Amino acid sequence: MAKARSAGSRESLAGGRAGPRQEEVATRQRGAGTSPLELDRLIHERLRLGIVSALAVNERLSFNDLKRLLHTTDGNLSVHARKLEEAQYVACDKSFDGRIPRTEYRLTAAGRRALEKYLAHMEALIRAIKD
Repeated sequence: MAKARSAGSRESLAGGRAGPRQEEVATRQRGAGTSPLELDRLIHERLRLGIVSALAVNERLSFNDLKRLLHTTDGNLSVHARKLEEAQYVACDKSFDGRIPRTEYRLTAAGRRALEKYLAHMEALIRAIKD
């Protein structure tokens, strides 16, 4: 006998609605539901801000370069980079150098705009506090 789904559960992938994560990404991409006074929570997290900032001043960085630069672990970097990819703030390019896999990240136009908006917001906060 099939188990009944609760009203708030995800529908099947075959014909159901998008899950909470897809809805959150779609909302962020549209800019809906955010106040001009609200920080971009995706970038505000320390490691993700580090990734986006490093990519803003470098055309591309490898996974290992980012890991060394940010003093983090493989798993931690991978999880945070994936969140930025899902929001289309960074793009990930995978290739091989001979038989060695190479993963490189670059900041997208949407990621650059999000970072610029975030920095403008932080600058406005600093000015407001100093005045």
